Amino acid sequence: MAHMTIIALGINHKTASVELREKVAFSPEQISEALQQLSGHADFNEAVIVSTCNRTEVYCSLAQQNSQTLLSWLASFHGLDELELIKNIYCYENNEAIKHLMRVACGLDSLVLGEPQILGQIKQAYNSAKTHDAVGVTFDRLFQKTFSVAKEVRTETNIGASAVSVAFAAVNLAKHIYGKLDKTNVLLIGAGETIELVAKHLYQNEPQNITVANRTIERARSLADEVSADVIALAQLPERLYKADIVISSTASTLPIIGKGVVEQALKQRRHKPMLFIDIAVPRDIESQVGELDAAYLYSVDDLQTIVSENMAAREQAAEQAQIIITERTKEFAMWMRSLDSVDLIRHYRNDVQTIKSELVERAVSQLSSGKDAEKVILELANKLTNRLMHAPTRAIQDAAKKGEVAQLNQLKKMLGIDQE
Repeated sequence: MAHMTIIALGINHKTASVELREKVAFSPEQISEALQQLSGHADFNEAVIVSTCNRTEVYCSLAQQNSQTLLSWLASFHGLDELELIKNIYCYENNEAIKHLMRVACGLDSLVLGEPQILGQIKQAYNSAKTHDAVGVTFDRLFQKTFSVAKEVRTETNIGASAVSVAFAAVNLAKHIYGKLDKTNVLLIGAGETIELVAKHLYQNEPQNITVANRTIERARSLADEVSADVIALAQLPERLYKADIVISSTASTLPIIGKGVVEQALKQRRHKPMLFIDIAVPRDIESQVGELDAAYLYSVDDLQTIVSENMAAREQAAEQAQIIITERTKEFAMWMRSLDSVDLIRHYRNDVQTIKSELVERAVSQLSSGKDAEKVILELANKLTNRLMHAPTRAIQDAAKKGEVAQLNQLKKMLGIDQE
């Protein structure tokens, strides 16, 4: 049995353009077809396909050390030129492949360092491969090990503790000030990508109410539906502002949307119950003078940016700790893989014994044909065979006894089937 090779072949946001990533991506139907192809292919033992908007990776175990087979298969599956693919692809083997998978699962290879979504995507990829019988003993163990490493890294390091997107930082800031958000009313102004992210993070914190204000009601409505929010037009802001405890704004407007006067009015109606304003727009949506009001707390995109870059530094540090854990766990898995080579061990042992047998039988046959006494020949054959076969175990026993290694002696007894009372 040849040694099994584990290969990770892929492209991601660092190595390839969006156009190429789109061409190499697998839709759910394609994943199904691809796994069937790989399972039926003589060269591949096991396979898992991870395909997200930022990366496509194929993890394979092969009987032969031949990553070219996998590259050719990937190119032909998507009808792509192999040469174009080679320029933008990375390929890792064995320990490097294992380490890469663990890095990806821990979010160390993501666009946003330490993001947790990728782990769920890898779990999904693994389950899908299991459903298609593309996973065997090795990958079962490898992916379970990877999931436990990701959990360990989350627990042991601060990789996911700090916000590293402005949207996440905005929601974290609100939580920091209000504690739980379940009794707060939140007003989101705008309906672009950033506000959409803010809305999703907020929704997980279950505020009492979310309202989306936007110039075009339809655009606001599609976002509002996702997070069970109310919708108002921008023109309604002055009379609705007083209801909000938290206001987060991110529009493309060139002029401020909320001025000091409107906020003063809202605070009066609230009997000066404090309001938190987070302005993520560039240029600003909220006049800086709002921050001068007693019960209004205003944070700009720069304040959040500072939080984000401090947090990025903290995550970089956590990533280094994570790397140490991953290196250790990769070694453990490699040791387990080596222990699977028992099949090889048996083959080698059998070959050695066969060689000794053939050599001694050949000698005995030639002695018999030259007329030597048959009884003596048989006795010599038996003695020599016994001595040769006993040589290695005897040495091992003497060695263990000399060093006082009781556990090893017991192990040898077990192996040799010696039953000592």
